[in-house]
Amino acid sequence: MTENKFEFPKEMRAMAEASFDQARQAFEKFVSSAHSAAATIETRGESARASAKDVSAKAISYAEQNVAASLDHAQKLLQAKDLGDVMRLQSEYVQNQMKSLAEQASEMGQIVSRAAMEAAQPKS
Repeated sequence: MTENKFEFPKEMRAMAEASFDQARQAFEKFVSSAHSAAATIETRGESARASAKDVSAKAISYAEQNVAASLDHAQKLLQAKDLGDVMRLQSEYVQNQMKSLAEQASEMGQIVSRAAMEAAQPKS
C-alpha cells in the first residue's frame, strides 16, 4: 500500500523556512529594541514613565497583531488545496509581515524619539 503524502520539495521548504526565519529575526530584534528603549526611558523620571508606558503598550499591541497574523496564516495554510496555494499564502504572509514590521519599527522609532526629546527638555 502506497501512502499519498504531500511533501514540499527541499528547495521550497528551505526558501519558506528562510523567509520565516527572517521574519522571526526581524520581529525579535524589534521586540528587543522596544524593551531596551522602554527600560532606558523608565529610568528618566516621571514624564519618561508615561512615555515608557506608551512604548510598552505599543510593543504589546504589535506583538498581539503579529501573533494574530501568524495564527491566521496557519489557519489559511491548513485550508491550502495544493503546493501552489501554500507557496502563494507563504509569499503573501512574508510580504505582509515584512511590511507590517517595517511600519511598526518606524512608528516605534517615532514614539521613542518623541519620548527622548521630552525627557531631554529642561523642567520649568
